[in-house]
Amino acid sequence: MSSSDRSDRLPSDLARYGWDEDWQSAFAPFAAQGLIPGRVARVDRGLCDVVTPLGTLRADTALVTPRDPVRIVCTGDWAAVAEGAAEIGYQVRSLLPRRTAVIRSGASKRSEGQVLAANVDTVVIAVSLDVEPDLGRVERFLALAWESGAAPLVVLTKADLAPDAALIRDDVERIAPRVPVHVVSAAEGRGLTGLRAALGAGTVLVGQSGVGKSTLANALVGADAMDVRAIGVDGKGRHTTTTRELLPLPDGHGVLIDTPGLRGVGVMDAGTGLQQVFADIEELAAQCRFADCRHEVEPGCAVQRALDEGELSYRRLESHRKLQRENRRMAARADARLRAETRRIWKERGRLTRGKGSWRG
Repeated sequence: MSSSDRSDRLPSDLARYGWDEDWQSAFAPFAAQGLIPGRVARVDRGLCDVVTPLGTLRADTALVTPRDPVRIVCTGDWAAVAEGAAEIGYQVRSLLPRRTAVIRSGASKRSEGQVLAANVDTVVIAVSLDVEPDLGRVERFLALAWESGAAPLVVLTKADLAPDAALIRDDVERIAPRVPVHVVSAAEGRGLTGLRAALGAGTVLVGQSGVGKSTLANALVGADAMDVRAIGVDGKGRHTTTTRELLPLPDGHGVLIDTPGLRGVGVMDAGTGLQQVFADIEELAAQCRFADCRHEVEPGCAVQRALDEGELSYRRLESHRKLQRENRRMAARADARLRAETRRIWKERGRLTRGKGSWRG
């Protein structure tokens, strides 16, 4: 089969993985080169599994490995794949521009980010009901989701273990304006029908270890796709999912990306996301007498008035301040790293220029 014939039939085979006319248009230059489109299902140490109409191909990612960790190949990416020499096999030649990207600050607390999933339209935040939810952590996940460009959705799992599930749902809804909150029990099958109907064509599942993500993923996928381990007697989660993996949902209703449990969720360049999460505080701040109000002792402060009247909790305001400080700190580190990288590049260019000037033929 010629490369042109093969390219003509590829897109229709990828429809269940999210391929559409816009992706086809973006891929056109690569199709003209005889490259193969596919969606990255799993990444592992310089190699990735790419779902293509030719099957799931194991491909090398060395050709598209940049300095910036946010731009490395990630589960959910759409890729242009080439068949290399016999000793090389398949290679990822390029990635299509991402529509969305779920990014958190790196675990090292440095300025680099870590991309968790690409090209999803729903971020499902799993929160377990078997312990009292940390509302501040939920707010962090919400900021992460909103900043990605996708729509967040909160799922309260293990409802069979929580007689006060309705009350907890009320608490979560108060800190998640305009975000759907679903209560489910994968063990009992409760709430799954409504959740399935709310998912987009591409969904990523995020949350801490032990919140029931893998059990929920299995219930949504309809198979034991993910390993599930018991929770310890101390109530702490175990890392069941060890890598991000893309799984097709039944009946061609989209794909689900399961992710390893996140011990920490750092915000990075998440100004827009924080505005979405704390829209209530932003609206109050706009009513303050002074535009530069710090919401402490200034007269005419609408935020302080809401605190006094019980419309706003001190916990939520402090969470807002904490995440804003963290976001500014990470932005400053990113700026410093960019300046250092720029200086390095100019020094290298200067060294090369001096070397050329001193050369004698």
